[in-house]
Amino acid sequence: MNFSLGQLALIVVIYLMTLFTIAIISEKGWLPKNLLANPLIYTLSMGAAASAWTFYGVVDLAYQYGYGALAYYLGMGALFFFAPLLLAPLVELSERFHIRSFADLMVFRFHSQAAGSLTTLFMLAALLPMLALQIQVVADTVQIMSPTPKVSEYLKQLPYKETSAFIYCILLASFTVLFGKSWDRQKGLLVAMAFESLLKVSALLIIGYTAIYQVFGGFGNLDQWLLDHPDTFSMLQNPIKEDSAHTLLLVFLASAVTLPQLFQMSGEGLNTRDMAAKLSWSFPLFLLLMALPIFPIMWASMATGVTLPAQYFTLGLPMALESPTLTIIAFVGGLSAATGATIVIIISLATMILNHWVLPLIQIRQDNLYQQISRLRSALIFVLFLAGFGFYRLLNNNFSLTELALIYFIGSLQFLPATISITFWPNINRKGFISGLILGTTIWFLGLLLPSISSIYKIVIPFADTEIPLGVEHWQYITPLSLVLNFLAMHFVSAATRTSKEEKYSAELCADDELSHPLRMVFESHNVQDFINNLAEVLGKNSARKEVNQALKDLDLTTRERRPYALRQLRNQLEINLSGLMGTAMATELINKHIPYMLPDGKGSSDINLIESRLSQYRTQLSGLAVELDNLRIFHRNTLEELPMATCSIGQDMEIIMWNNAMETLTQISSKAVVGSHLNNLDQPWKTLLHNFSLSPERHNYKHQLNINDQKRWVSLHKASIRAPVANNNDGKVILVEDITNIMRLEQELMHSERLASIGRLAAGVAHEIGNPVTGIACLAQNLKHETDLDDIHEIGEQVLGQTERISRIVQSLVTFSHTGKQEGHYNFESISPFDCAAEAIQLLNLNRDNKQIQFINTIDTSLTIKGDSQRLIQVFINLLSNARDASSELSEVELTSTTTSQHAYLHITDSGEGISEESQSRAFEPFFTSKDPGQGTGLGLAMVYSIIEEHNGQIEIESPPIGKDCGTCITIKLPL
Repeated sequence: MNFSLGQLALIVVIYLMTLFTIAIISEKGWLPKNLLANPLIYTLSMGAAASAWTFYGVVDLAYQYGYGALAYYLGMGALFFFAPLLLAPLVELSERFHIRSFADLMVFRFHSQAAGSLTTLFMLAALLPMLALQIQVVADTVQIMSPTPKVSEYLKQLPYKETSAFIYCILLASFTVLFGKSWDRQKGLLVAMAFESLLKVSALLIIGYTAIYQVFGGFGNLDQWLLDHPDTFSMLQNPIKEDSAHTLLLVFLASAVTLPQLFQMSGEGLNTRDMAAKLSWSFPLFLLLMALPIFPIMWASMATGVTLPAQYFTLGLPMALESPTLTIIAFVGGLSAATGATIVIIISLATMILNHWVLPLIQIRQDNLYQQISRLRSALIFVLFLAGFGFYRLLNNNFSLTELALIYFIGSLQFLPATISITFWPNINRKGFISGLILGTTIWFLGLLLPSISSIYKIVIPFADTEIPLGVEHWQYITPLSLVLNFLAMHFVSAATRTSKEEKYSAELCADDELSHPLRMVFESHNVQDFINNLAEVLGKNSARKEVNQALKDLDLTTRERRPYALRQLRNQLEINLSGLMGTAMATELINKHIPYMLPDGKGSSDINLIESRLSQYRTQLSGLAVELDNLRIFHRNTLEELPMATCSIGQDMEIIMWNNAMETLTQISSKAVVGSHLNNLDQPWKTLLHNFSLSPERHNYKHQLNINDQKRWVSLHKASIRAPVANNNDGKVILVEDITNIMRLEQELMHSERLASIGRLAAGVAHEIGNPVTGIACLAQNLKHETDLDDIHEIGEQVLGQTERISRIVQSLVTFSHTGKQEGHYNFESISPFDCAAEAIQLLNLNRDNKQIQFINTIDTSLTIKGDSQRLIQVFINLLSNARDASSELSEVELTSTTTSQHAYLHITDSGEGISEESQSRAFEPFFTSKDPGQGTGLGLAMVYSIIEEHNGQIEIESPPIGKDCGTCITIKLPL
């Protein structure tokens, strides 16, 4: 069964267009968000690791090693089975720091540009055989399905084999450029890779189903066929007993460590640990589905006499069954496997080469930064496709798919020790990593890669008269040798050399402990504009502003941000975003150069805010004692937050670490606005007050007066030093601010009351002294009145008597008002006239000529009487009429009226002032509340009025403005008759 080249080309184009359309639809957001966020998408996208070798070559592996071929699935499956332990830390690092490639990860871990450059070089060398494998599969399958003189000699027949492979590379390069030149399109690419995985696993399952039920007629007949062919059954069991089959497990165990898909998973909004937990069972299930059809396809091909090599049984079986549909399904499945793996490999290599070879060597133009990087990545993608095609031509089809896969897997195995060191071996340094990688890769290169591209198949040792055989047929000896020497060199060199402070810091960041990075960094930039200006020197003003604004958006910060803690977050986010653009090494170098900070020594201050934010983020993942400790932390934190006294803590560098709720209420400054900022960034008067007190040697500062919003307040300050166990040093201070304003006002009021009492006692004595001469004057005036008949003298006598009576009434009022009264609950309640009480209050207020001249109109019913204490009621009228006078304008009127019901009397005091606001009305009777200017009132008058009326079993209400008026206030007193 043959297909024309035009038909095959059409199938390839339709498949690529379908893949392109799926990616576009995903990027445009036309698919449901729930579908895009489903872990199944990421599981299937990881399936891109199952390349064309998995689709075709594993059958050849099963043909050679029997059940030993299962080592591939067991190895990869075991790695993902332990994903929460092995892969989750890598994915979390890539998510947190936007690490986009394996080379970036090595740079981040070992704080070395050389580590990234060497990783890129050796990764390129290891991946070239895998690229050649994918191209070879497409070229071979096109050759197999197209007309040839002799199918058995298809590998030697090249009518258009290289041409079809080259055209395929160009088409795929164009597609890869569209979705590989920018990392902003990873969502579309991931969905496309998920579709590719779904397609190839479906194709394998369909072919496997056909093999079982169409070739054998069911599992029963398959069992019988195996019994009838014992040589086939023994072929499956014998190779697994050999050492080479066991080495396969080690090779494939590390095959997924360097998968580019691990770094594509970051930044898509999923919980990485949750994702790792799901991958631990979902990806092994995917591998199981891929493994199920392998042996049935091999047995069915042997039963039907497929003449193709075992590595192409998956395609040869449908052709032997003369099923065009099944043949196309097999071809598309293999094409899909080759395409997905190639795209991911090329994008990963292009990114690593750009970030670690090209960008460090060229001068970036500031005017078109993003366009320049995009063009460079596109050019690298085409160059890598051409390099893969060139390597494929260099091999000249001399190696099977299994041999090419083994060369790749053993090459990538050299990165396994370094990968483990990221999480579990923090003592490994860059020199150890580079030494081990060079030694292991050199053995791999000499033993496997060099013989594949040259005629060197042995190394002769002259003095020992010994020959060391080379080549892929000796892979089972080269693999453990290279890996063991890699491991030993890495550890011995690391132990023998010094590890820098930067490497130790990076190792802490990569450790499994998510609470690393505990120190507060210090740098010179003080605001967002400083960041823009510093980055503009290398990125250009527009690019710098765009990157800073994007980082601010990611952190939900504003351009007005000045807090050191927030600026540290901004710096880290900028480094993360630039790492995605130009790689970790170059981004770190750029940020360190233009926004530098100093790594504090062992006595530095702990970044408590960062530690607490990470604890909150990972709280659901804690267990056992860690949960109890975190609960204790939260309890203590809440205790400080809810403490009724205003409390703040500051670091050694004067950075605010904690600002509790009472502090927010007292200062009217939110915790979110000040935590992480310096004391010098606070508003006055708190800036000077707290900063000076924190620097002073005094531990207490009592009765400090402040002027806040033109109002006087008093506070007492207390402080204590905090010795932090993390840094073993004096890490800061805690300051308590006690608001004593009410206490100070109460003291002033008590002093004022004492002065009034003293004046009252003095007034009583003066009144008695004045009374005697006034009585004498009255007597003389009366005698003068009766001793003369002159009218003028009579009139003068009457006037003198009238004035003496007035003096007597005033003196009596002063004496009466100076009376302190009795204890609460023992007032002298008697029948009194509200009119008389109001009149006497008016008379006393009129004695003060310094206040406004107000006319008091007393129209209270003179016949109205109530039960009460007259002195207390006079005090009520004095306070209310005094407030009414203060609120009224000059020469205005204050009216006193009354109404009655069958049981109550209502006394109304109405002025024509500006009135009282609703907020003030609700608080008018609270102690120490006053709307008057500072020094004009204590805020106790209405509180005392309320208390007196309440003691008389009455009520008091405020209405402002009164019904029917536009201004003024009416105070109504309700008293029982």
